[in-house]
Amino acid sequence: MSAATGTPGTTGGAEPGRRARFPFLRQDFAASLVVFLVALPLCVGVAVASGVPAELGLITGIVGGLVTGLLPGSSLQVSGPAAGLTVLVFEAVREYGLAVLGVIVLATGLIQLAMGAMRLGRYFRAISVAVVEGMLAGIGLVLIAGQLYSVAGAEAPASGLDKLAGLPGLVADSAGSTTALISFGLGAATVAVLVLWKHLPAKVRTVPGALAAVALATLAALAFDLPVATVEVRGLLDSIQLPGLEAVGGLASVGVLGTVLAFVLIASAESLFSAAAVDRLHDGPRTEYDKELMAQGAGNTVCGLLGALPMTAVIVRSSANVSAGARTKASRVMHGVWLLLFAALLPGVLAYIPLPALAGILVHAGWKLIPLRSIAALWRGHRGEALILVVTAVSIVAVNMFEGVLIGLALAVAKTAWEASHIKLEVIDKGAGPVQAYLSGNATFLRLPKILDDLEALPKDRPVTVDLSGLHHLDHACRTALENWSQRHSEKGTEPVKVTTPAP
Repeated sequence: MSAATGTPGTTGGAEPGRRARFPFLRQDFAASLVVFLVALPLCVGVAVASGVPAELGLITGIVGGLVTGLLPGSSLQVSGPAAGLTVLVFEAVREYGLAVLGVIVLATGLIQLAMGAMRLGRYFRAISVAVVEGMLAGIGLVLIAGQLYSVAGAEAPASGLDKLAGLPGLVADSAGSTTALISFGLGAATVAVLVLWKHLPAKVRTVPGALAAVALATLAALAFDLPVATVEVRGLLDSIQLPGLEAVGGLASVGVLGTVLAFVLIASAESLFSAAAVDRLHDGPRTEYDKELMAQGAGNTVCGLLGALPMTAVIVRSSANVSAGARTKASRVMHGVWLLLFAALLPGVLAYIPLPALAGILVHAGWKLIPLRSIAALWRGHRGEALILVVTAVSIVAVNMFEGVLIGLALAVAKTAWEASHIKLEVIDKGAGPVQAYLSGNATFLRLPKILDDLEALPKDRPVTVDLSGLHHLDHACRTALENWSQRHSEKGTEPVKVTTPAP
């Protein structure tokens, strides 16, 4: 037999065997390169905007690929540092320090692992969409306001309201500074490239817009020797900061625990909402929410041990992964490998990236977090939900992230309770004989004033029959109020009120 026919173990049979084991290797390899090019500027930009070394953003992206990417849950969504947590991370670092950030992320990951093990992942889908979109809108507003200062090469105030209030002064100061105008022009050009990139020919758009915008800004800064700040490089290993016992002791602080809860809520909700969105983009295996929550928890646990940024599933990278033709989780794992190789072999490249360009990318990302179309649609069909969205966003800007989300959740629960307590009173009065009153729906203390107003409006000199058989629920407060009303009505000299109670 000639060698051309091929035998087991020969070169002729190796290629079919590799294809059998990795049938989508070519598609996943190509997709991983696209995701890497999308993730690289975002990892660096989110880290810089969060007030931490740029390398920590790359570490989170690497862990998102090599750890979370290998675990079951959602096969095609990609995890890494997210713009949605930038504001919260910046506040945590400013308030508690970089060392405590690792402890906060570690605690977040452990809680996510526990929630996934207890099969609580699916319940995150029950969070009001209006609250989640309001949260993202509030984050987007604070992110835009804060990064406008970075675009102009200035330092942003601490609170969201101060950021917005200081914008007129920023414009006035920048107008009189050549350096600030150059910095602002480079940032504005970056945003313009991102906005216009989707209108360019398809062949040009094979390069991700964020990478192209940063590359063009970097080339312009180098070619014209522009006086703009660039990324500070510390080295991958030097940026890793393992949590010490003193940092772990920070968990005794109520503020730190509140920040952990905010991280858990926002990171988990954003990841699982992203998973649902990614599932709509492909026809492959559906997300297993509890396993995905555990995968996110494992990733955040490792990030916390390394002192890196928290991670979530990121819809921008995930949709790029699907659009590039990825078929299995191999694409997201390989994207983590490319990030690791870049961080290890080419860290000096980061030092040439202008900070105004990264700020421009974050301004564009913040704008995309504001769901303008959703607000308009909700206002037309569900004004109560639109109000919750707006109040949540404004609360985040005016107060802080955690309390703003709590306010939104409280409003959503109150709205649901109010709607669930719907009650209807139908009165039949034939002019003679007893007045018949039929109550239906849910009689709760929330609607007690309306119930009493309607009952006390009935004729006081006529016998009354109250039929409660149409009630689905009658709480103690309403039952007591009904008994007191019946007693008062019967004291007027009329026949006692007859009450038909719901069947058991």
